Amino acid sequence: SWLLPWFALVSQLPFGSEDRLDNLTSMLLTVGSPTLAAYSLALTVLNGRWIARRFSSYKFPNTRLAVRILSSLQQSSLRINTQDSLLASLVVLPQNDEWWSELVSWLDFTHSWSISAVVSIAWVIIAYVFTVIDSFTGNISATIDTNDEGVGLLWIWLLPVVIGWFQISPKCDAKRINEAMRRANNTAYVAGASGNPILAIYLSQEQAISVVEEVSDPLFHDERCTVPIYNYARFLSWVQSVEKVSETFRAASQHAHLHHSVDPSIEWEKEENHTTGVNPKNRIGTRAQVNAYCVPHGEQSSDCKFMWGPNVFSRIFLASLIALALQWGTTGAAVIAVWFTPTIGKVLYTPVISAISK
Repeated sequence: SWLLPWFALVSQLPFGSEDRLDNLTSMLLTVGSPTLAAYSLALTVLNGRWIARRFSSYKFPNTRLAVRILSSLQQSSLRINTQDSLLASLVVLPQNDEWWSELVSWLDFTHSWSISAVVSIAWVIIAYVFTVIDSFTGNISATIDTNDEGVGLLWIWLLPVVIGWFQISPKCDAKRINEAMRRANNTAYVAGASGNPILAIYLSQEQAISVVEEVSDPLFHDERCTVPIYNYARFLSWVQSVEKVSETFRAASQHAHLHHSVDPSIEWEKEENHTTGVNPKNRIGTRAQVNAYCVPHGEQSSDCKFMWGPNVFSRIFLASLIALALQWGTTGAAVIAVWFTPTIGKVLYTPVISAISK
């Protein structure tokens, strides 16, 4: 009665990989390593808070949508392409406003609460409460070596992990993510050499923002798998991708704050009814002008790639601390409960032992 509810709760963990073996492996990995499961969960939460603060000061169209999209793609192997003005055009051109809004809509699917999830969680809580109550009823001295509080404490870490994933609602369905990205990228525009935007798919199959669907190198298998427990494997690459998008929005926001149009020959026109105050006419220009607009004012364009993003180590440390506290706050309590349980058994008297005692 104390073990079956926990097994039922395991089925509520988020999966989503196209490979069933990957889903099974992630389930066994979660049960076998609660610290890793809690670590990936804590990293996901901290990343969501970090990216919201990172983009909070930018005043440019689609900034909030970018935060939602990038946060939703934490379960995917994200790829950012800054070549051929792909990313700059995606951020600056008004023709790409539809790309941002439509992708947010297509990614609006969740691993959310359901009746089966609520029942599974309630079953676990009720079973554990009955286990504790049972240990204090009847003759405690006679049952002190047979109660199951230790086993209940050993599994209780699973409860906050499952509830945490339900609250986050990770986007981990690989098929729907890939389909959403393909549909959105079919509508992405890139600035033309003469100023007329053209669909990016007419130039090449490369896209500004995409997800890696297949990886031949087995070393990157965990990074490609969309199961949320593997978020630890995507952490650094995801941060680097977010930084590229963040720098592009920062530069565009800075130019907009200074009332610079993409095309210097066009005077700045304020958009009174827009929260960012950026008129679409101010966001049109040639490919060279769009590229220049995405370079921060007073700085030189640089293709340098940084191995670490900002605040990486602080998030790793805090996520590790949370994961270890959850692991040993529950498993440690189970060990202590079993350790201090007296080992009481029955002494069997045989005729030989009785004769010796006489």
